[in-house]
Order: sequence, then C-alpha cells, then structure tokens
Amino acid sequence: MKETLRREINIHRKVLLVDDEPINRQILKVILSNEYEVIQAENGEEALQKIAENQNTISLILLDLLMPKMDGYQLLQKIQETEEYRKIPVIVVTVDKEAEVKCLSLGATDFMPKPYEDPKVIVARCKKAIQLAEDRILINENERDSLTGLYTRLFFLQYARLHDRFCHSMLMDAVVINVNRFRLVNNLYGSAYGDKILRTIADVIRQFLENTDGIACRCDSDTFYIYCPHILDHGAFASEFISRFEKIIDNSRITLRLGIYDSVDRSLSIEQRLDMAKNACLRLKNTYTSGYSLYDSQLHEKELFNEKLILEMDRALAEKHFRVYFQPKYSITGDTPKMVSAEALIRWIHPEFGIISPGIFISLFEENGLLQKLDHYVWNETAAQIRDWKDRLGKYVPVSVNVSRTDIYDTNLTGRIESIIRDHGLAPADMYLEITESAYTDNTKQIVETVDKLRQLEFKIEMDDFGSGYSSLSMLSNLPIDVLKLDMQFIKNITRSRKDYNLLLIMMQIAEFLKVPTVAEGVETKEQYDMLKKAGCDIIQGYYFSKPLPAEEFEKLLIKES
Repeated sequence: MKETLRREINIHRKVLLVDDEPINRQILKVILSNEYEVIQAENGEEALQKIAENQNTISLILLDLLMPKMDGYQLLQKIQETEEYRKIPVIVVTVDKEAEVKCLSLGATDFMPKPYEDPKVIVARCKKAIQLAEDRILINENERDSLTGLYTRLFFLQYARLHDRFCHSMLMDAVVINVNRFRLVNNLYGSAYGDKILRTIADVIRQFLENTDGIACRCDSDTFYIYCPHILDHGAFASEFISRFEKIIDNSRITLRLGIYDSVDRSLSIEQRLDMAKNACLRLKNTYTSGYSLYDSQLHEKELFNEKLILEMDRALAEKHFRVYFQPKYSITGDTPKMVSAEALIRWIHPEFGIISPGIFISLFEENGLLQKLDHYVWNETAAQIRDWKDRLGKYVPVSVNVSRTDIYDTNLTGRIESIIRDHGLAPADMYLEITESAYTDNTKQIVETVDKLRQLEFKIEMDDFGSGYSSLSMLSNLPIDVLKLDMQFIKNITRSRKDYNLLLIMMQIAEFLKVPTVAEGVETKEQYDMLKKAGCDIIQGYYFSKPLPAEEFEKLLIKES
C-alpha cells in the first residue's frame, strides 16, 4: 500500500537537477519527467536559491561537482549546515569516480557516474533515494517524544533489544522514574508547569546518560524508562539525580520516585525487566518524599505470589474458594442495640495459603482489571444467601455489598444488579449498595447519573469511607446518597484525640444537614460506642458487637435477634 501511495503522489515530487551543462540537464529531464516534476539550476548558487524557494517540496537533488561560482562540494556543505535542507537526499552525478568517498562523507546519499547509466537504473536509484529519505523522516518524527525529546516507548524497546544483541556481555540496569501525584501537580499548577517538570526530568536523564551507552524514553504521561550500563552505587545515583532535579524545579512539593532493577536477567524480555523496575517504583507509591527502591528477592517473591493469585482466580470462583462473610450493623438510637442490617465481606479460603486477607487481593485484582468479576460473584452469593435465609428461616436483614469504581463505569451496571435481585426473587430494599467516597470524585457527573438510576429503582446507596479526605461540601450537597458511612480511621482515635472527636461531631452535623443516617465502622470498645451514641451516630459496625462471620454463624445471630 505504501508503494501505491508513493506512485500516486510522485507527480507532486520535485527533483532538482544541478549541472552547468545544459545537455546533461536535458538528458536527465527527459529520463525523469514521466515520474517527477523537474526543476533546474546551472550552478551551486542558483541551486541554493531554488532549494530555499522549494525546500518543502524538493524530494531529491541530482548534483554535478564541477561547476562555476559554487561547485558541488561547496553546495553539499551548505546543505549539511542547514537543518531544513539536510533532509533532502542528494545523488552526486560526475565523471570523477575518485570523488565518491569525499561526497558520501559530505552527506551525499548516492553516487552515479557519467556517462549516464541505463535510464531505468537512474529512475530506480532516484526512487530508492527518495524512499529511504522519506522513511527516515517518518522514523525521526515518530522516534522522539515531542515534549521531552527522549525516545518514544516503541523505539526505546527496539533499541534496547538491539543493545542486547550487540553488547550481550555488558551488565545493564533498568530504571523507572515517576512523578508522585502528577495529576494533582497539573491541577494545582497547570499543564504548562507540568510540562516543565517532564522536560526537566528528561534533561537530567540526558546529563546522566551522556558518554554512556544508556538510552531513555518517556513511556507515558509522567513515567520514564532508562536502560543503562550497571550503576555501581544506586544510592548515590538516586541522590544526585533527585538533587539536580530539585535544584532546577525549586519546589519541595514536587517529588520523584525511582525504581531500579539491578543487573538485569537477560533471559527475561525487556518489558519484563522494566516491569520489575516499575514494581520497585510502586513500592514508594504512598510516600510523600523523593526516594528510590531496588527490585529484590522480596519483591520477586511477592510478584510470583501475586501472579499465582491472578492465575488461580477463575478456579477459585468456580470452586467457591471465595466465601462471603457477614458483619452485622446495629442501630444504637434506642435503649437497646438492634441488628438492622449487615455488610458482605469477601474472604479467600485458599487450599494452600489458608485465609488470604482482602487487603492483599482486592487491590491486586483492581490493578489487573479483575475486580468486577469478583464483585459480581459477591453480589450473586449475597443475594442467594438472603434468599436462603428468607426461605429457610423466615427472616433476614438487608445486606450491603460493595460497588467498586470499576463497576461504576459499566454501562450495564443498573441492569446487572436489577437482574440479580430479580433472579433471586428479592426486592431492591434487600441489598444496599456501598460506593466509596473517593469514587464520587473520579467522574462526578457519571456517578451521579448512575446512582440516580439505581435510586429510582429503589436501591439504597451508602457512601463508604466518608471523611477520608476527598469530598467538598459543595459536592456533597449535590450527591444522591441515603447513608453516610464514616471512615474507620476517625473512629479509632475519637477516644484519644479531642480533635478527631470534634471532626466526628462535624460529620454528624453534615449528615443531619443532608438528612441521612450515619454508620460508624471499626467500633471496637465500649468507650467508642458511648462516644458515638452521645455524638448522635445512628448505626455502628465492628468487633464491639461481632467480627465478620461465615453465613452459618451469622444466621445464629439472626435467630437470636428474633
């Protein structure tokens, strides 16, 4: 297809013939006119003027060497000295066969002797020279990141493979550099300042790679890859890199994290080596200062463990190794606490590792696009259990299930949840939907529209982790919610910190303003219970009443409550 395109646009290409002999120019014009638009110059000075007038449309120059005013050698030098002209291929045409090496060293693309060859050979040489030049331009345009001037990811990976092929005995390191909370930086300071940060990182990288065989690229928005000869002192390297960056930026709020995979294993692909450096970098994800981390055996073991969990997920779902536990919620508005609902919490009963904490696999599944599948499993299992309690015991309480951020972007979310409820013969009031507070800030418009649809179907919506620091008061007043569920971190400290207790009182006032009840989770002591009751909290959940229980143990509480 590329060749077809070349033939179709040949008529628009110009070839400049530079020769002081009119007969030579005429011969070449006859040979090339069927393929190209031909323009002519009889010496170097005239040629230079023609190039200036047509620099964006000249595709090839056929150049004689021996001419008056400015000869071919001088013209070649002028072309190489001007960046705009350097991209135009030049074929030298001369009787002087000894001049070939000198012309090629001055930048000529090819060399044709006089007297002229077979016209077909001349046309073929011209086509090849133009094709190579245009391919080189396309490569140059796509090889470099337009913002930083570093390689793009695609070319970086290819050059890294070439480096391995020709320098296979050299010890190499893979380095990943990332800007902490770059999206926040852009929001606070603007995209122009964000671009300045990225260009500064690229400049510092170039300084470090100067006079080495290392290469670098900007992989995506704020992530950079380096593949370089082994660094003897990684601490000194990271410290010096960060120091140079901070000196230029002069803003203590902008911090970097560096992940390093030391002395890479060449049996792994380039992508795998960089993933290891990236994992080391991710180890610093929640830090607020610049620093570096090395990929080590501990990270390697964690990677293998995580990969095993990912590979075993489908089997675990099919064989029901995932178990839904239930933690009761108690209303404390009256004289005696009363169970009014529960929360569904997932546990993985692994045949090899035993009970795996959701703190391990939830984030892992979210990062790898698997969380939706697990959420759907929990919804179905929860609905089936509620149905079973209704049929077998004649009693039940509504159960809250988690709706993750990835679920919110499912265009069929409302239909999916409604179908689960209908298939199990339940009503929307039987299953509450918990959505974490941070999800509301990702795409407020979309989540409001989705939650509105769910509430129209009479589902009750609980905002989970309220108070974790994401919401604004103006946003809260517009959010469609039925319950505020307080972040457990506040509950932990209300008995020890007057400040936290005062914040709790403020949250109670917000809930009162919104006319919604509050749920406090993570309640563990009588003192916490008393303070929450005094503050006006409606419902509490936590070990003070019960830990999360398997279905068969939870139903004993159901029977006891009746």
